[in-house]
Amino acid sequence: MVFTVRVSTAPGPSSAPAWGDAGLVSGEAVELDVRAARIGSRTLALALDVLIQLVSALVLAGVAGLLLAAAPYGMIDLATERALLTLGAILVLVGYPVLFERFNHGRTPGKAAVGLRVVSLDGAPVGLRQSLTRALVGVAVEWPGLVLPLLSWVAGAAVMLTDARGRRLGDLVAGTMVVHTRTATRWTPVPAMVPVLAGWARTLDLSRLDPGLALSVRQYLARQHRFAEPARGELARRLWAEVAAVTAPPPPPGLPEPVYLAAVLDERHHRARHRLAAERALAAPLWPQLDATDWDRSLEPVTAPPAVGPPAYEPATTPPAPFTTPAPPAPPTMPAPATMPAPPTMPAPPTVPAPHAPATVPAPVGLRPAVPGGMVPVRPAVPAQATAAVARPGPDRPDARTAPVAGVEPTPGRQ
Repeated sequence: MVFTVRVSTAPGPSSAPAWGDAGLVSGEAVELDVRAARIGSRTLALALDVLIQLVSALVLAGVAGLLLAAAPYGMIDLATERALLTLGAILVLVGYPVLFERFNHGRTPGKAAVGLRVVSLDGAPVGLRQSLTRALVGVAVEWPGLVLPLLSWVAGAAVMLTDARGRRLGDLVAGTMVVHTRTATRWTPVPAMVPVLAGWARTLDLSRLDPGLALSVRQYLARQHRFAEPARGELARRLWAEVAAVTAPPPPPGLPEPVYLAAVLDERHHRARHRLAAERALAAPLWPQLDATDWDRSLEPVTAPPAVGPPAYEPATTPPAPFTTPAPPAPPTMPAPATMPAPPTMPAPPTVPAPHAPATVPAPVGLRPAVPGGMVPVRPAVPAQATAAVARPGPDRPDARTAPVAGVEPTPGRQ
């Protein structure tokens, strides 16, 4: 159900509801916008319920017949059979609607299939007492109409046709009514933007206008003529404030709320069409059949009438760059470890000059070096003739031990 249609600050005597209007007023003085079910939809729902009741009665009769056949002969008399038959009829005719309406939100299977629901006159869910009252009155004077069947049927149909809310006798007694839970969707066009505001609308910044708020504005513009004052004006002013808070620049002074909202919504729709056309043009090389569709021609840009005012908003003619998935960020690189300074090298000890080798004095004849730094005297080689002379000393040869040797000076003291 749709709520918040007409709001009254001071409750007063309610006028008669319009034909087809349920005229429900909640405890908060809010009139509920619901549609009352008429005789046609209620008859269809009743036919479905009667069919289900007949099937249920056949099933119960079959089960009861099996139980009676299995019972010993003479245990079940005629009075017991009549009692079981009456109990089954009560379960089917009274228990069926009461149980479903009480535990299925006021809907029997037939009403649920047609889209109907039983509610109280204030829109509250139906209670057990109300469901039981409706069922008992219906069995007695409506369907199957145990009291004067034909007359009660005519009386019930006349009441439903003449009542503004389409109620039957059971609804009048129980204080209930049947309403539609499903209504046909009607696409109402949204008012277009006034041509004078085209230049101003092109300068609007709509980046913060979320889709939820835009949908609320569209629903208001499509249904504003169905609202009653002062609810319509209050809703328009509230939407004006919400839209003006997220758009810039502000509207011209003295602009009515519906005209301002229609201009903002029309410009948003215009930009969305341009953006969609650019995206489809970008995808055309990848999917050539995409441009061959009929509904693609409806996305052609609409030229707005020229207007005098601030610089007009011109959408980009170059299609946006294709969306590419950004590369994942590179992992942070660890800084290179600091180069450890080389340990200080100890200065090389001063090179001690090698001691100069003593000058080699040429050994005199008759001496040979025996050890480093010293000379050992050696005997000079004696010629063979001298050896023979020394071997045989004589009077004419001096002693070899006393004879002077060539090249050797005589030692002082030895003459």
